[in-house]
Amino acid sequence: MERRDETAAPPTIGQGDHGWLGVVTEGSYSGGLIVRLFPDCEAEGLRVGSFVVLEGHRHRYFGTITDIRLRATDAALTADPPAHRSAFVRRIIRGTHAYVTVEVRPSLVLEDPLDPVGSRPKPARTIPAHFATLRQATALDFELVFGKEDRQRFALGTPPMMEIPVPIDLDLLVQRSNGIFGQSGSGKSVLTRLILYGLIRADIASALIFDMHSEYARAPIDQPQIAGLAELFGHTRIRVYTLDPRTDDAAASRIVRIGLNQVEPEDIELLAQELNLNPTFTTVAHHLRRRFGERWITRALSFNEDDVKEFCGETGAHPSSVDALRSKLARLADREYIAEHADSSSLDEILTHLEQGRHVILQFGRFDSLLDYMLVANLVTRRIHQRYVEHALHQSQLGAAESQRRRLVIVLEEAHKFLAPEAARQSIFGIIAREMRKYWVTLLVVDQRPSGIDPEVLSQLGTKIIGPLTDQHDIDAVLTGVSDRNQLRNLLANLSPQQECLVVGHAVPMPILLRTRAYDGKALREDLISLGIVSHDGRAAYRRLFGEDAQP
Repeated sequence: MERRDETAAPPTIGQGDHGWLGVVTEGSYSGGLIVRLFPDCEAEGLRVGSFVVLEGHRHRYFGTITDIRLRATDAALTADPPAHRSAFVRRIIRGTHAYVTVEVRPSLVLEDPLDPVGSRPKPARTIPAHFATLRQATALDFELVFGKEDRQRFALGTPPMMEIPVPIDLDLLVQRSNGIFGQSGSGKSVLTRLILYGLIRADIASALIFDMHSEYARAPIDQPQIAGLAELFGHTRIRVYTLDPRTDDAAASRIVRIGLNQVEPEDIELLAQELNLNPTFTTVAHHLRRRFGERWITRALSFNEDDVKEFCGETGAHPSSVDALRSKLARLADREYIAEHADSSSLDEILTHLEQGRHVILQFGRFDSLLDYMLVANLVTRRIHQRYVEHALHQSQLGAAESQRRRLVIVLEEAHKFLAPEAARQSIFGIIAREMRKYWVTLLVVDQRPSGIDPEVLSQLGTKIIGPLTDQHDIDAVLTGVSDRNQLRNLLANLSPQQECLVVGHAVPMPILLRTRAYDGKALREDLISLGIVSHDGRAAYRRLFGEDAQP
């Protein structure tokens, strides 16, 4: 490789010429590099989180701006600034005695800049020397680091102040559990829709979406331009199930009925807080299950006083504990979607669709309380766990190749209710987050309170897509298990209130700040048509969605 001429003068051009910004003056590997900007480089044209490139003597380094500082060579300038002097004087002083520095943290290094195709960027384990030049990243730099958008690389957005699509690797994304975090109103649901659109478009995993507020299948009434996933992809790829037969689109959905015979004590354990159960309920519930089998709830609800005495005499349970549990179980029996007995046809259908490569949206309709959501999500997911573990063990005994298995992503909103420290250690969702990667099942957790999630689970998440967070505990929690936490904390503190996110983890080569793409139903539909994923058929339905003048 040809080396650069060390005797050549460093660039003196400014930001307006090919994006040269400044030169390295000091720094360290652990603390980051300090770059002095050229005099004609406008500091106001930069922002924290910008993706930049350092041209070293041997290597090319890729990183982000983590801080911007104003400095002066003479303390007298700060004590008596030339604020009231002529613009000419201020212009002479600015960039010489008063100047701007930026802090850059190199994340990746290209060891052979002359052969960017054969040499891929690797994690940076060294830093460039003094006077290495800093420049803005170009479209080629983005493509070199993040790749080009295709079926398996989905552009989630563009860098702030730039119009260059930055894709995330969906194949890497689905290999581990992931999280989408952000305060209320920051656009988490849009981010989740975009990720799901990319996954279904790429067809690399099945998705089970617990749709608590009925917002994923169809377009909201007040926002018809935000097409639902079922409207975009159609019935062949997406099946919609609902608990509520009175929902607007129940005719196009399958109605789910759950029997008390399908509920296990483990399903009730997750509801201890919602049902205000005392600590003894677990013991009583398991005694009932062992005594009466799958009819344990029905038999407990039919107990009379003599039955309670007999049961307590045989098991040692306290009568008040049995009566308390019975009164709480009666709340479940009163739910309209709960029957005394039900076969498993609905739940088996859902599992079959997922295993055959389809995607399932389970809507809750009127039953959108946390009690309903947690009960149904836990019950369905426990069946998935059992089915997938048994299938994986059977396949391994037969020596089947792992590549033949279909991955499954479970989308879970209000995740802190399922993954709180006291629940995550015993709930099925905690088990999936920690262990189910080897059985090809992962979670996509969506939450506004990451501080309420068990730290062990947070550390297991492969990729985190983080929107604005204001609570310091939430910021600290969401960065659990992430390197360079201090630098990333600065980036999070500077996010715009909406339509910006920080992506960090397994699916991107380095942390990147993005302005998320708009969720435009018409544009997404045209994208699917251009890729041949959906056809030009169904013009009437398409025009109903986007207007009579729309042309698919």
